[in-house]
Amino acid sequence: MTIKSILVPLDGSKLSETVLPLASLLAQKNQARLILFHVIEQNAPDSIHGDHHLTDQLEASQYLDEICRSMPPSITVDQHVHSSAEKDVADSIVAHSKELGVDLISMCAHGQSGLQKRIFGNIAQEVISRGDVPVLLVSPEKERIAESCTCQCILVPLDGNPDHEAGLAMAAELSRTCQAKLHLVMVVPNLASLPGEQAASAALLPGAASALLELDCEEAELYLAQLIGELLEQNINVTGEIQRGDPAKQIVRSARAFTADMIVLGTHGKTALDAFWSGSVTPKIITQTHLPLLLVPVHDSE
Repeated sequence: MTIKSILVPLDGSKLSETVLPLASLLAQKNQARLILFHVIEQNAPDSIHGDHHLTDQLEASQYLDEICRSMPPSITVDQHVHSSAEKDVADSIVAHSKELGVDLISMCAHGQSGLQKRIFGNIAQEVISRGDVPVLLVSPEKERIAESCTCQCILVPLDGNPDHEAGLAMAAELSRTCQAKLHLVMVVPNLASLPGEQAASAALLPGAASALLELDCEEAELYLAQLIGELLEQNINVTGEIQRGDPAKQIVRSARAFTADMIVLGTHGKTALDAFWSGSVTPKIITQTHLPLLLVPVHDSE
C-alpha cells in the first residue's frame, strides 16, 4: 500500500501537534500530501488540554495556516476546516478520510478518563473502530520519542494468520520508501502465559498442552521463514524471531532489543468496541511501550 496522502486531525492544542514531526517525516519519505484537518465541535469547551479551543472557522483556518507555514517547504500541505458544528468528531474524521481518499490518518492519542480512553483517547479509539484507513498513533506523553523517530527500524508482530498480514504489507512498503529495517516477531505462549480457559485446560493435561505448544512453535518457525524468504526476494532488509511467553511483554522486549522506532500492528478495526478490546494484545502493547504505533485494519476471510 502506497502512502500518497496523510490526514492529520488537529484540535488546536499542543498535544494534538505531537504527531506533526512524524507525519511530516512520513510525508517527505513517501512524497505524500499532508492534509491538516479541524472539526468545529458542538458545545465545545473554552479550552482543551490547557489550550484555547478553536470554535469557529476563521480562527481554525488561521491556526492551520500557521501550522502550514511551519512545515518543511518540500512537503505539499493542504488544510481543511469542517465548518458545520459536529457532535461526533470521530465520525467526521472517518467520513473525511473516505471523502478525501487518504491512505493514513496520523493523530495523537489524547488520554481521558477510563482505562480504554487513557490508552488511546476517546476520539482516536472511535476512529480506529469505525474506519478502514490505517491510523498512526502517537502518545502525547512521548513527544520526544515521536520527534526523534527516524522510521529506520520497524517491528511487525505476527500471529500466523494470513488474514492478519495487512500490517506486514504496509510495513514492507514503508521499508522501501524509508529504507528501513523490518523485524518480524511471533510469540508462542508457554504454559505459564496461557490465558484464562486455556490455562485451566492446560493445568489438567500439562504434558499434552506442552506438546501442542511445541507444535505451534514449529509451525510458527516455518511460517516466519516463508515470509522472510518472500521479503528478501523483494530486496527488503528483514529479520525475524520466535519468542515464548506473554505476547505483549515479549513484543515490547523485542522492540527494545531491536531498537525499533515504530511498531506496525494489524487490528480488527471494523468490529464492535467491546470485541475490539476484549482480550486484545494491542492495548496491552500500547500501555507498555513508548513507541508510535501504526494500526492497520484487517478483515478475516469468511
